[in-house]
Amino acid sequence: MVLCCFQVLELAGNAARDNKKNRIVPRHIQLAVRNDEELSKLLGSVTIANGGVLPNIHQTLLPKKIGKGKGEIGSASQEF
Repeated sequence: MVLCCFQVLELAGNAARDNKKNRIVPRHIQLAVRNDEELSKLLGSVTIANGGVLPNIHQTLLPKKIGKGKGEIGSASQEF
């Protein structure tokens, strides 16, 4: 159990450092647990207060990539 606690604190500390913070808050614990496969499975039904959600944008909501190249610049005509 001690190793599990150490693992959560280490990952939460890394998340805090990534966000340029000196203090671990519940948001960092949430990010640490949900990004680790084993901890996410272990704590799958646990709700962390003030943890928020993982940032995720569905693929269909992202803008479509426009091809790059000289031949494609003038080929933006519509065909009916």
